[in-house]
Amino acid sequence: MNSSGIFITLEGGEGVGKSTQMRMLVRRLEGSGWKVEATREPGATPLGKRISELVRSATGAGPVDKAELMLYLADRAQHVERVIAPALAKGIAVVCDRFIDSSEVYQGRARGLGSGEVRRLNEWVCGKAWPDLTVVLDLAPEIGLQRALERQDSLGLGLDRLESEAMEFHRQVRRGFLAQAEAEPERIKVVDAGLPRDQVAENIWAQVNGWLKERLP
Repeated sequence: MNSSGIFITLEGGEGVGKSTQMRMLVRRLEGSGWKVEATREPGATPLGKRISELVRSATGAGPVDKAELMLYLADRAQHVERVIAPALAKGIAVVCDRFIDSSEVYQGRARGLGSGEVRRLNEWVCGKAWPDLTVVLDLAPEIGLQRALERQDSLGLGLDRLESEAMEFHRQVRRGFLAQAEAEPERIKVVDAGLPRDQVAENIWAQVNGWLKERLP
């Protein structure tokens, strides 16, 4: 457990609906009496916003794989120190859209830098601010990317640098998240993101509420 708070992360590939589901989960937690800190990576701090622009921008050459990883880790270090750890110390439930598993999957597995190596760096950066429960929203990348394209079109924007990666990259990301879940079944739970939005929310809550009843007095 993280001090007196709880730390829940939502993970998954592009277009799986993490942002929508996080808002719905936050409402359920607040309805259960929790004070909640909803946050995300990258970009939850002023420094993180600048890093997010660097790693997500579709213009220019972009960072090489190792530089990309280090930028995400720099964002995470600032995020943990300024947002996550203080909230947990106050007994707040922190819900985060992306965290350690995204780096281990995107850079460690899909980029080929090694998930074990990225895990060691994550442990150094995060210290005790480690997720208690992680929910992976699983969806075929073909569907997720179509959702992402429709979302960006509605905003008058194009796909960002990661969304624009080749389909095989996104398939590796999906396989990577499922491999993470298989390796850590106690912490990581998989939910089908292809179901209707409200059903996905119910399935996420079933995992979270079940975990709370088992772990907390």
